[in-house]
Amino acid sequence: MLNDIFNILLPQMVLICFIIILLVLGMIFSPKFSKYSRLISVAGISLSIFFLSTVQTEPQYFALRNSIMSDSYTLLFDFIILLCGFFVALLSRKHIQNIKRSAYVYHAILLSAILGAISVVSSNDFLTLFVSMELLGFSTYFLIASSRGYHSKEASFKYLITSAVSGGVFLFGVSYLYGITGSINFSQIYLYISEHDTSILYSIACIFIVLGMISKLAIFPFANWVIDVYKGCESSVLAFLSTIPKLAVFGIVCRLLVFPLSNSFELTFVIAILALITAFWANTFAIRENNIKVILGCSASANASYALLTASLVSVYNLSTVIFYLICYVFMNIGVFAFINIYGDKNPMDVNDFKGVFHKNHGLIGAYAVMIIALAGIPITSGFIAKIYLFSAIANSGLILVPFLMALLLLMVVALFYYLKILLPLFEECDKNNQVLEFKPFFSQKFVLVSAVIITVVIGFFPEILIELCRFIAYNI
Repeated sequence: MLNDIFNILLPQMVLICFIIILLVLGMIFSPKFSKYSRLISVAGISLSIFFLSTVQTEPQYFALRNSIMSDSYTLLFDFIILLCGFFVALLSRKHIQNIKRSAYVYHAILLSAILGAISVVSSNDFLTLFVSMELLGFSTYFLIASSRGYHSKEASFKYLITSAVSGGVFLFGVSYLYGITGSINFSQIYLYISEHDTSILYSIACIFIVLGMISKLAIFPFANWVIDVYKGCESSVLAFLSTIPKLAVFGIVCRLLVFPLSNSFELTFVIAILALITAFWANTFAIRENNIKVILGCSASANASYALLTASLVSVYNLSTVIFYLICYVFMNIGVFAFINIYGDKNPMDVNDFKGVFHKNHGLIGAYAVMIIALAGIPITSGFIAKIYLFSAIANSGLILVPFLMALLLLMVVALFYYLKILLPLFEECDKNNQVLEFKPFFSQKFVLVSAVIITVVIGFFPEILIELCRFIAYNI
């Protein structure tokens, strides 16, 4: 047990300790000390990032009776998840001013969600995976509901219902897979399917398992929650929701597609069709919307569908493409929601509310514009490199996928319209009678926004190092 802790579990143990500290301090301190909750949370995440250096990755390490594992693949995802959690905690300053009495509990729940996310990526059997997903899911419900008002409670309930249904679908698939292979351990299932012929029942089990997991990515048929949740959520929670659960789900889905679910050819086509339906729905719905949060929710759903389609075409090149795309994507989203956090969580947040703001806020609006340009996939940003890399991965996967590629290209062109809908009002001339917004951001908000811009632009100009790292990680999964 001690070997397992020191070789693989120290980052998780640090998070557990800080969760307990936050809960205890929440019972002791009065609301006037709420501002310290964010500092404690940031300290816990920073210490957990530091202890990632103690995790054994070469060779692969299995702990707790092979229920969890670590390698270079899990280490990279853990680092990105913790880094996103660090940024989300920094963005929570304005939010905890509104929920002073619950500030310590809020950050304990945030750390619990991060713990669940890194546990999902490290899972090596379906029991550990399910428990980790539930920890991530329940923490997410409370984070969504943490804002005051009716909208956040409604959003949380809808997310809860969707997750409950998808959890049942997931368990149904796992039960079938256990009945076929006699095991819930990924390694043992992979050995079984390598030595035996698979049946249609195996493919059905694989489809149900993946369907149950991709609800957190807002993929059809579990996509509608994204509209209400993004509309009713506080911006720092949206920064969490658009990054950490997606990293966790993609991290484990890619591993499942490479190993225990790798012999189901039907699964690839089901995922490809669902991804295409999701991309069509998200992009066409966003064109008709004026609420910026809803547009960004549709953008998150569409981008997840692009990456999921590529992940389903299992190969080292495709897997490295998905990892690179996810890294680029999460920092774009962190940057966008950092700006929305500076603006404030007004509801509804209409695109026309930002008319003419560039003329009084050159720096902040310029940084925000770079993030939107990156999401649209315009050159000089990481978004452009990521989309080119994605296209090449799909194109190299065979002629049968050319129609899917052409459809995605068309839908990405359609997506430019709603990104321009967000971008163009920033630079318009505002009526003299209308007061132009002026922003007074905290240092932590500016730090997150500037960091996201720097990462996005640097990757856009110098993607080679990150691409090589992603190829190494994909090859050694």
